[in-house]
Amino acid sequence: MQKHTQQLLRNVAIIAHVDHGKTTLVDSMLKQTRTFAAHQKENQQTTIMDSNDLERERGVTILAKNTAVFWEEYKINILDTPGHADFSGEVERVLNMADGCVLLVDAAEGVLSQTRFVLALALQLGLIPIVIINKVDRKDQRVVEVRNEIDDLFLELATNESQLNFPLLYARGFEGIAGFDIEEQADHSLKITDSTDLTPVFKTIVETVPFPKGDLDGPLQLQITNVDYDDYQGKYAIGRIVRGSIKRNQQIALLRSETESSTEKVKGLFTYYGLDRIEIEEASVGEIVAITGLNDPHIGNTLTDVSAKDLLPALNISEPTVKVQLSVNTSPFAGREGQFSTSRQLRERLKKELETNVGLRVTDGTTGERVTLIGRGELHLSILVETMRREGYEFSLSRPEVVIRITDGQQEEPWEYVTIDAPETRTGVITSNLAQRRGELISMQTTQSGTRFTYEISTSNIIGLRNELMTSTSGEAVLNSSFLEYRPLSARIEANRGGAIISHEIGTATAYSIEKAQDRGMLIVNPGEEVYGGQVVGIHKRAEDIVMNVSKGKKLTNMRAASADATVVLAPAWKPSLEQFLTLIADDEILEVTPLNMRLRKIDLIRK
Repeated sequence: MQKHTQQLLRNVAIIAHVDHGKTTLVDSMLKQTRTFAAHQKENQQTTIMDSNDLERERGVTILAKNTAVFWEEYKINILDTPGHADFSGEVERVLNMADGCVLLVDAAEGVLSQTRFVLALALQLGLIPIVIINKVDRKDQRVVEVRNEIDDLFLELATNESQLNFPLLYARGFEGIAGFDIEEQADHSLKITDSTDLTPVFKTIVETVPFPKGDLDGPLQLQITNVDYDDYQGKYAIGRIVRGSIKRNQQIALLRSETESSTEKVKGLFTYYGLDRIEIEEASVGEIVAITGLNDPHIGNTLTDVSAKDLLPALNISEPTVKVQLSVNTSPFAGREGQFSTSRQLRERLKKELETNVGLRVTDGTTGERVTLIGRGELHLSILVETMRREGYEFSLSRPEVVIRITDGQQEEPWEYVTIDAPETRTGVITSNLAQRRGELISMQTTQSGTRFTYEISTSNIIGLRNELMTSTSGEAVLNSSFLEYRPLSARIEANRGGAIISHEIGTATAYSIEKAQDRGMLIVNPGEEVYGGQVVGIHKRAEDIVMNVSKGKKLTNMRAASADATVVLAPAWKPSLEQFLTLIADDEILEVTPLNMRLRKIDLIRK
């Protein structure tokens, strides 16, 4: 007897900490199920699912994505989720569409803060877990300890006893091999002895993850968990069918709230296969579909049969914790490098962003030329800023601040759960740095590669910590953090950046003046760069600001000086990244962001 398609469906989310091989595993799953024809370029590609330029450059998944493969008679919808806590809005929405999750843990790095963060969400939603210890071919693998870490994590986070009985597989994700039996080799890496491909993973998903439940014969009900767009079909409303079925050209109700709804027609109905959307005539319970033809659908809206308008509960999204002021660029160079710079253009772009970026809030600023962006963290906001500047926008940003909330008359601030991995030789640097930032040490354990520190620290005191540790440990420390909870307001650390070296007037920086200025501190401009009065061109060694004319040239005379032929020796300017710039901004400064440059400047410019 042929099983019904509902029983042949599996919806599974792949969750992991950043860089534990999640996207690589999905690549192998796509290739081994022959999702791509032999001639397709994807067969030779890696990180197939990370289609966004920023995702490829930074090596992180930012946007949640859907794909699907067929294994034997089963269709497996694979939901690739971001591993970084700053994109929790993406993670939470995706997990709502899954029945099970594959948790991927690095065989050397083990359980990190964001492994904990994503798994906690999945278990709270009642997802059935499968665990894969990946990268067992690493010579520094520590599989035995990692297994214990995973057991401890599940004991801490599981919401019921059944979640403790999870299948455990081992994988060499880059080679596309997974299995249950391992054997240690001479170089301490592990070989998988019972498999040469990912068949055990597919088999375990099919046998462990339940098929989607739901009343097939009831009236349609679907919640929009994502919105996409293209120039041909317009907006796609993406979600999983919770009840009933949906057909192309069907009349349906779009429920925005308990009181607001409209009647719509399904113009296009699509499902997923590989990287493509495939147009279909009908889909039923459990299937993940994309629908076109709806009038302005938004994430969280419910689609129902016109005869049964049952609104689904609102999606539970973590509150944003960090805010920054975005304003129109008012520097002397405004409008020279960006295509879009007016208040109207910036507001329209942010309005479009809000349709898909559920972790973001935008509120009115203190003037009509300013808005407040509220996001999940420095990375979340910096990705949006970087995306906008690549699209041709220019604007100014203030110093990031944490969101303070008031509960029962008491001010509260967000706290983070932080793990830091560093060589033993850096222990002193880490502990003194975190003590200065008033971090609370929870645990400190020895690993094969050094020491792992676990801290709880307020979000306000963690801003800039990642960059500071990168410098003080020569890039050897790896920091990861995730939101913990709101706590009563605590003591803040004083910023000790040093004063600003400020350009005196508009002009072009000269080697002669730069040489004089570099004795005073660290410069962030090179000779030949255009500067203006009030622009911060360097960080002073001392706390006070100083004004210098960095565009002044050497006076020429008819007399030949003894030092005339001396070579000007210049240290190359420090060029901070966007995240570094965000932590450098002082209270009386803003960051000018354009498609070509980032310039730190005083709010009050020097006008000549």
